[in-house]
Amino acid sequence: MDFRRIFKHLVFSNQQVRKRFPQKTLDAIEQAIKSCEAVHCGEIIFAIEGALSGAPLYQGQTARERAIEVFAQLRVWDTEYNNGVLIYVLLADRAVEIVADRGIHVRAGAKTWDAVCRQVEAAFEKSDFHAGVLLGIESVSNVLADHYPAGGTTANELPDTPVLLT
Repeated sequence: MDFRRIFKHLVFSNQQVRKRFPQKTLDAIEQAIKSCEAVHCGEIIFAIEGALSGAPLYQGQTARERAIEVFAQLRVWDTEYNNGVLIYVLLADRAVEIVADRGIHVRAGAKTWDAVCRQVEAAFEKSDFHAGVLLGIESVSNVLADHYPAGGTTANELPDTPVLLT
């Protein structure tokens, strides 16, 4: 049991989430997703969680495990071409995880998503959350555009608004 991690999660507050992701940044995330989705037919969901609590925290749930749960809860897998991508941020751990549906994951691969996560985490280490997330969205969008370029009119199957998990 990692007591330092547990303590960090227990004292992490919603105010800290808002400090790192103020409304201006949330609006920029939504606009970036809307703009990016105009160049491909993929779907991007951005979710932010301040900290884990309860049994998942005490059982040592990883950011990756939580991201997979959120992917299912938000139904990111429920797109026509199986090309939904979740960008998940667990702030207490300063961890970024990308979970991609099978259609895009088989084309892009885990190394691609891992590289994007490390880019965003590097920006977070400098406390540059705004630029970091926009870079991540743009990088994911570039991958989607390479494999699922826009063709005709595509429906916006998932919301563009960032999801704040509390």
